[in-house]
Amino acid sequence: MNIIAETVKPMAGYKVHIVKTDKYKTNMIVWKMKAPLNKEDATLRALLPYVLQSSSEEFPTTGKLRSFLDELYGASLYVDLAKKGEYHIISISLEVANEKFLSDPTPLLKKAIEFLAGLLIKPNVKEGAFHKETVDNEKRTLKQRIQSVYDDKMRYSNFRLVQEMCKEEPYSLHVHGEMGAVDAITAESLYEYYQNAMKQDELDLYIVGDVNEEEVYSVATDIFNFSDRAPLLIDSSSHNAKDNVHEVIEEQDVKQGKLNIGYRTNIKYGDEDYYALQVFNGIFGGFSHSKLFINVREKASLAYYVASRLESHKALMMVMSGIDNKNYNQAVRIIHEQMDAMKIGDFSEEEIVQTKAVIKNQLLETVDTSRGMVEILYHNVISKNDISLDEWLEKMDLVTKEDIIAAAKKINLDTVYFLTGKGDVK
Repeated sequence: MNIIAETVKPMAGYKVHIVKTDKYKTNMIVWKMKAPLNKEDATLRALLPYVLQSSSEEFPTTGKLRSFLDELYGASLYVDLAKKGEYHIISISLEVANEKFLSDPTPLLKKAIEFLAGLLIKPNVKEGAFHKETVDNEKRTLKQRIQSVYDDKMRYSNFRLVQEMCKEEPYSLHVHGEMGAVDAITAESLYEYYQNAMKQDELDLYIVGDVNEEEVYSVATDIFNFSDRAPLLIDSSSHNAKDNVHEVIEEQDVKQGKLNIGYRTNIKYGDEDYYALQVFNGIFGGFSHSKLFINVREKASLAYYVASRLESHKALMMVMSGIDNKNYNQAVRIIHEQMDAMKIGDFSEEEIVQTKAVIKNQLLETVDTSRGMVEILYHNVISKNDISLDEWLEKMDLVTKEDIIAAAKKINLDTVYFLTGKGDVK
């Protein structure tokens, strides 16, 4: 079937990934930089892409840079940070109109790639430092971004679960770094970090659209030239197993309790039983027909929301729920009961079929957008696998009830975290 036809070509210090498709009237260019998460660099790295997108040597002010994007028929530029396993991923994306649909003969794709290269290779730097005012502005914004996690109790409780669950593991770090580390960053130290990242990070350039592959390779060869590097690899599933389940109760001035439970799945993306784990998660808590949704929210009326999700590259599963503070023990008990039910096969063939259909639709919806397509393909870069979406769907289709039970039996409860109101009794 070949849902996504990806061509990957090694270049000078990076790889070019081309997905040739006439599905869109725009071309999407995505630059990805991957490095291991670590405490020393996390906050520097969280700041870097926002400084890079603000200005460049050619466009020394944000106003000039945005004006040029308007000239590129309203091209869209955005950056993103992600944590995949114990890797810290920077993404810089540029979406530009496909010139085939315009009367103007301007080679927009070439101009867009050159513009992106300018941001990456020729940033706004003088005398070994980024533009100080830009760095200061972005530091203030980064602080707001970090603070927003503490203000949003749903995000905060999920972050705290990970902190408690993954103590002494790089995964415990927040994708935006640490508030206490922001002030120490200078325009000089950030530029020094940028230089190291460009020498050491694993670099990937994705281009999705109705493009001429040879033209893309030619333009990329002329513009991007990096030193060869061996990407730094880490085992994201390694951890120190706990002897007992770790329970953490934190009190704050909150009206609604946040119950978050963390499990070690011992299965990660690329493993043979990963597909069974996906179906397991869908039946357990991933969707509105799941055991958690029906038993915790619908039948017992205990939760305002409840769901489970996988961290595929770290071999974790997290349950997130919002409950009344007084319902803690009952909610925990029912969640544990649903896990026990999965391990003994207390689910139907109908639930398996329904879950597979929902996962398939979800994946196909994701690749319906060019950005979603890049995210699906990037799983292979992180995991060092070569799994096509067709293979993913085929293997998931073959998952049996026995496979799901076997995957369930590998899952271990690790940490229970509860954010509750002050003075509330469990």
